[in-house]
Amino acid sequence: MTVSTYWCERALVDGDVHESVTVAVADGRFTSVAAGQPAPPGSTRLRGVVIPGLANAHSHAFHRALRSRTQARSGTFWTWRNEMYTAAHRLGPDSYHRLARATFAEMALAGIAAVGEFHYLHHQPDGTPYDDPNAMGEALLMAAAEAGIRITLLDALYLHGGLEGSGYVPLEGVQARFGDRSAVSWAERVDRLGAAPGGRIGAAIHSVRAVDPASMRVVVEWADLVSAPVHAHVSEQRSENERCLAHHESSPTALLGEAGALGPRFSAVHATHATDRDAKALASTGSVVCLCPTTERDLGDGIGPTALLADAGVPMTVGSDSHAVIDLFEEARAVELDERLQAERRGAHSPTELLTMATSNGHASLGWPDAGAIAPGNRADLVAVRLDSVRTAGATTETAKEAVVFAATAADVTDVVVEGRPIVADGRHLTIDVAAELAAAVAAITER
Repeated sequence: MTVSTYWCERALVDGDVHESVTVAVADGRFTSVAAGQPAPPGSTRLRGVVIPGLANAHSHAFHRALRSRTQARSGTFWTWRNEMYTAAHRLGPDSYHRLARATFAEMALAGIAAVGEFHYLHHQPDGTPYDDPNAMGEALLMAAAEAGIRITLLDALYLHGGLEGSGYVPLEGVQARFGDRSAVSWAERVDRLGAAPGGRIGAAIHSVRAVDPASMRVVVEWADLVSAPVHAHVSEQRSENERCLAHHESSPTALLGEAGALGPRFSAVHATHATDRDAKALASTGSVVCLCPTTERDLGDGIGPTALLADAGVPMTVGSDSHAVIDLFEEARAVELDERLQAERRGAHSPTELLTMATSNGHASLGWPDAGAIAPGNRADLVAVRLDSVRTAGATTETAKEAVVFAATAADVTDVVVEGRPIVADGRHLTIDVAAELAAAVAAITER
């Protein structure tokens, strides 16, 4: 049994920040948590304020290659998508592994202990499966393990190139590598996908424009058999709602509900243009909404109805999605700050609620309900955040939680422990030169 002890100058426990908190860890889990104690001899000291590990509930690792390359021109989500397709075309298992490993290591530096990787880049560029049909998914699982964080690989079904007035259209161009022959073929492939250490396999329905209702039901049935989470892009753009209504005479949320997808293991990613009826349907089924504010604003998608969702009782999580930045503090505070801009009032979401979105809610949505809180029996994830940087200086124990949510950035994370294992110390990843690896991995894809 591996036993270790950490002494935290301050720590977030049971929703409040306490001083002089000692936590004991054995075999990757907290065995005791006690506040108001001096540092035990031999304990590892963590300064600032220590919070639970963060959960990035929605990621497309290869989008990291697009950062700063899609901001030079105007356009919409659809023009951005064309540039994303160019990057997707250039990746293979080795280059994807290297880029994902560096991206997941950047997440570790930001205090992220677990990622939900929404994976649809399955096959060779012409759509032909690799000799190992899961080569790309396995590259992602290995990348997360090497970066030191947990992963839920949300393997996505993607069958159609879009939903037009006449119906579903075929895959074309680079989309060919996203698609399996059918939903049944997708399920057979995913059945062969073995999780790496620290990894789990979940399911994803890419969107209502890429998956028809009958095929959605196959994904739901597969996930029900193994009690896996199911995620789907939902109502990200207004045109998605309009086309779904025109063809199916229902909203994307309602269509997914008819397919049996809604429920406690389901996450609607974005829900930017969800209606009041959608919010009620999500709430009544215990479904979750994953918000990705930095991507939604980067792509001009709009501001999600977060107060409406909260009032309906819909649990929310956050994700960095396209990785315009990787900073869950920014994602969490943007939920509140964007709502302020929209409603012209403050305080729809409290600091505690925002941190819950980024920690325990996020972990639960990815199938890790025993993470996201510093409590005995939970997975021992710890993230130390500076309270003496230029952003957080002046914070006290009483204001530490607010300083983390509304002032800190990923750059203020100093130390990260995932399941009792130190991953980041003094702001540096212990095994990966993250900046150098990112530069090399991105250059290999973009400089052609």
